[in-house]
Amino acid sequence: MTALVWFRNDLRCLDNAALSQACKTGEPVRAIYLLSPDQFQQHHMAEIKADYIRRALDELAKNLGKLGIPLDFVNAPHFSDAPKAISQYCQAHKITSLHCNAEYLINEEQRDNAVENALEIPLKTYHEQLLAKPGSILNQQDKPYRVFTPFSKTFKNRLQLDFPRCHPRPKPVSAEIKPTKCPPLFGNGDASNWPTEEIALLENLRTFCRERAPDYKTARDFPAIDGTSRLSAPLSIGLLSARQCLARLLMEQEPEQMEHLWSNDSGTGCWLNELIWREFYHHLYQQFPHAVKGKSFKPEYDAIQWRNNQEEFDAWCQGKTGYPIVDAAMRQLNQTGWMHNRLRMITASFLVKDLQIDWRWGEQYFMRHLIDGDFASNNGGWQWAASSGCDAAPYFRIFNPTTQGQRFDKDGNFIKHFLPELSGLQGKALHQPNTSSVNYPTPIVDHKQARELTLDMYKLALA
Repeated sequence: MTALVWFRNDLRCLDNAALSQACKTGEPVRAIYLLSPDQFQQHHMAEIKADYIRRALDELAKNLGKLGIPLDFVNAPHFSDAPKAISQYCQAHKITSLHCNAEYLINEEQRDNAVENALEIPLKTYHEQLLAKPGSILNQQDKPYRVFTPFSKTFKNRLQLDFPRCHPRPKPVSAEIKPTKCPPLFGNGDASNWPTEEIALLENLRTFCRERAPDYKTARDFPAIDGTSRLSAPLSIGLLSARQCLARLLMEQEPEQMEHLWSNDSGTGCWLNELIWREFYHHLYQQFPHAVKGKSFKPEYDAIQWRNNQEEFDAWCQGKTGYPIVDAAMRQLNQTGWMHNRLRMITASFLVKDLQIDWRWGEQYFMRHLIDGDFASNNGGWQWAASSGCDAAPYFRIFNPTTQGQRFDKDGNFIKHFLPELSGLQGKALHQPNTSSVNYPTPIVDHKQARELTLDMYKLALA
């Protein structure tokens, strides 16, 4: 008799309900991870994220080995291969119970249902991937929220009444064993600059909550400042849980400052809202699955006739639009696999509302390059920028890329780092370079004219 833990986007030993419950059975415990490279690529996973997962699995195997739990890698190229692969593994190792933490998007739920139907043993699922189970935060009419602010208010009230507690590290179930290395998933990504070690991640979380979270509200919009948490990558694959983040944020508050955690006006409260935005999008897409299928959350926005100029899209991808803040942001993404959040909004707005290119093109490009690519959050962010999403920016809200650069990178420290060809420029000349004097492209569109074209395009579609 052996209990089995199926790891997915929860690659940690701390605060892992499925692992904790399997260890409490009193039986020997094994663990598996399904290698599904074809499915991952179908979902546009970035090569750098694939390498990040591989490195995280090597670290997980070490930590499980200390608990006496072997981690095996099972081939299942597509999710449709999962039922047969897991059934065969369970038969070969005399598994009597299978434990996993629930995932909520359509493909993942379909995979899990198929696995459960194929098994002759119980599949025990724990709703612990989010702070609250999708469907548990409802309005007074018992309907899902479609607007973030009331969702956040109700969510915070729930947290204060029933503050979630982290699961401790399980005790060893047998003697320490030698870990198995994870094979490469696909591609040539290099995530070596992103830590996967448990102690380093916890220290990063602790340092942010103690030193930078109080100033998060004012510092988060400036890409040249180290004002964000950079924890989106470990959160995206479950190296850290949202519950660990919340617990550490609470722990770092002085008693007299506790009210700051629940205030939208404080730095800590602002970062808590970012965690709740993550919850909001996952809840939303579990309850409104049409938005997961390449459709606009607001169906009427699918009537927009996008211009979809391939050459302009290529220029945006390469960071050659002639707008310095947009180009520096895209080069940051291409070179590092990560982009500052303010820049994600600026570049998305530029693609959709200056170039009139379908938001789905940008959504997929981000997923193919982001180390922290999370489908729900990425889709929600792009639909917010395109005004087609739930609680999105109104369609007439259009960022001016030049003034955005002047406001959030006034001295050009960020721009110059990724656009060294502009390093000799200052002030207005930096944000609106004279392309006859520097080796830099002329703007591919005139923002004022593009704005008018976009407004007409939206008005025609929504008439």
